[in-house]
Amino acid sequence: MDLVAIGTIGYDSIETPTGKADKQLGGTAVYLCLAASYFCKVGMVAASGKDFLQEHLDLLTGKGVDLEGVQHLAGDTFHWGAKYHQDLNVRDTLFTHLNVLLDFTADLPPAYREAPFYFLGNIDPALQMHVIEQAKNPVFIGMDTMNYWINSEKYRPNLMRVLEKTQGIFVNDEEARDLSGEYNLVKAANEIRKMGPEHIVIKKGEHGAMLFSEGDIFYAPAFPLEVVHDPTGAGDSFAGGFMGYLTTQKRINNKVLREAMIYGSALASYTVEDYSVNRVASLENQHVDKRYQEFSNLMSFGK
Repeated sequence: MDLVAIGTIGYDSIETPTGKADKQLGGTAVYLCLAASYFCKVGMVAASGKDFLQEHLDLLTGKGVDLEGVQHLAGDTFHWGAKYHQDLNVRDTLFTHLNVLLDFTADLPPAYREAPFYFLGNIDPALQMHVIEQAKNPVFIGMDTMNYWINSEKYRPNLMRVLEKTQGIFVNDEEARDLSGEYNLVKAANEIRKMGPEHIVIKKGEHGAMLFSEGDIFYAPAFPLEVVHDPTGAGDSFAGGFMGYLTTQKRINNKVLREAMIYGSALASYTVEDYSVNRVASLENQHVDKRYQEFSNLMSFGK
């Protein structure tokens, strides 16, 4: 196993300015694994319920995703609903039904414990820490989090423990500011680095993403598209592409991290072109390489 992704399997009910989709396949772990599958052997650690469809299991295994780490529990699958504004960076959460997530234990199968790369999706920091404690010799642990964990007196101590053990963190502007106490994003990244992660990715939605590493700052724009149908899962697809690409490299340096940013951006740009995982699950490797080259052309300047 090259990469283990820990997160959620879910059904999303989404409304955007271009339409609606009810109980579509979603979840952090699903988007992460599908994006990473174009680069490496990836295993999923998540929980599904009794209502999770066999066709969705077949879709994941058909893309080469290993599901040994998925817990099949007796309740209903996690279900989340949201309505996006005309500005797709803004959305209203309509409901969150945790369902089987309440019983999710994030236990790793023996084969997963030997993996070199891990990504800890946006779940309770105590579960993230539980995963870290099971990993035997990790090379690179990436993570996501959110304001709910960051700003809570109950959860923040465990979050800080997780940060000490990770090499990379993926957050948006607001999360970076809340975590660091700094408004300026350069200062925020410097403060977060002191907490443990060497590499900080700040996601900026339709405005791309920034990478802060020691002595290096890199900006990757979002790919210009005429129509965006559904931004759900774009950040997770970005992280999956980023982490998947890292697994293919013999060493991790600034050049490799910049390339990972572009591959992550490429997967994210495909994800938003359709609802649910429809687009990201239908790609071939040549599509990923083509979009990577399009990004390269977009960003080149000078002679």
